Amino acid sequence: MTRIDEAITQRNSNVLRQKALGVLAGGVNSPVRAFRAVGGEPIFLERASGCHVFDVDGNQYIDLVGSWGPAIVGHAHPKVVEAVQEAAVDGLSFGACCASEAELAEIIVGALPSVELLRMVSSGTEATMSAMRLARAATGRDKIIKFTGCYHGHVDGLLVAAGSGAATFGEPDSAGVPRAYAQLTLLAPYNDLSAVAKIMAEHGQDVAAILVEPIAGNMGYIAPAPGFLEGLRTMCDSHSSLLVFDEVMTGFRVGWGGYQNLSNLSPDITCLGKVVGGGMPVAAFGGPRHIMEKLSPLGPVYQAGTLSGNPIAMAAGIATLQICQASGFYDDLSVKATSLTHGIQTAADSTGIPLQTSSTGGMLGLSFSNRPLSNFDDAQACDHDLYARFFQEMLKEGIWLPPSGYEAMFISAAHDEKAIESIIQATANAFGRLSS
Repeated sequence: MTRIDEAITQRNSNVLRQKALGVLAGGVNSPVRAFRAVGGEPIFLERASGCHVFDVDGNQYIDLVGSWGPAIVGHAHPKVVEAVQEAAVDGLSFGACCASEAELAEIIVGALPSVELLRMVSSGTEATMSAMRLARAATGRDKIIKFTGCYHGHVDGLLVAAGSGAATFGEPDSAGVPRAYAQLTLLAPYNDLSAVAKIMAEHGQDVAAILVEPIAGNMGYIAPAPGFLEGLRTMCDSHSSLLVFDEVMTGFRVGWGGYQNLSNLSPDITCLGKVVGGGMPVAAFGGPRHIMEKLSPLGPVYQAGTLSGNPIAMAAGIATLQICQASGFYDDLSVKATSLTHGIQTAADSTGIPLQTSSTGGMLGLSFSNRPLSNFDDAQACDHDLYARFFQEMLKEGIWLPPSGYEAMFISAAHDEKAIESIIQATANAFGRLSS
């Protein structure tokens, strides 16, 4: 029995934490899991089912993280599990073409009018990284515009700090990122078309693409202002730049296909992830044929991945999207999310706690602020200390929240009326204690 096995048999997160610190950098494989933003020690989960997760200490929680979005049909859905098990019998990975990768791509392409060809990868970071390389090759330009507070994976050129002013060259936001590379990224505040217009007026001839989350999900939850995305589309067209939608989070989460279908907008390149893999490591990027055919082996843009399109991951994605295709699936999801945010907002208002809530489809957010959020400055101004206390109180109530106030939340088809009511009651209880 290994040290980790011994810790698991003791059903103790604290013991596991100490073991993990000895073999994993920081004891985690993704920084937010370290609970630095909310205090306390990380909790180790051992299984999940439906709308619940279970930790090694024997506690059960109603889950509002959903593996950060993919679990839209609920954890361990029988049809998804069955599909993965059936595929696994025939082999875990071939490193060669298989029928299921074309089948999943066919579903995705059929759902997105802006996409004619697709390329499968294994993570959202790979998708955005490859999309930027493709955009630069398609335009012959080097610079990218992104928005402060929008996260697009740990790609060197996209890890840039927020700057001041309407147009700011990026500064590295991580050690190990060359300053010269980060300076190819130009920053603007989210929802600020005038700032983008100033950048384009000065640098438009060098801008390969504008990269944007249609709904920002890594600075809380911030929806696009009316006309914002449409304005980006117009500016890209007038400067021959490409518009890239990062729908890793919103794709097949806020509606069938993604936010672009709700808004009737057509980006030049779309990045997808999370839901399209149903919990397995799957992501993709796609666009019109004339752009996507620049990818190797058809064109000069090299991109590859040993595990891209592997049959296990494809099986999970296919089964998940087939469930999502059911009539009324997204309507039901939206009703649940609206009911939940309304209940949480009512609980906050009744106790005098300043809170902003909103949702689209199965994606929602809550931020401790006395005014609606429009950009990253607004997100930073929220009361994150209060969120940390709220997080801990909700754990006591049996509710699993993101361990950071900068993250969106997610519900699934498995969240029934009882679960929604339980979350609202738990929130009211937590707010009552926080306001006393």
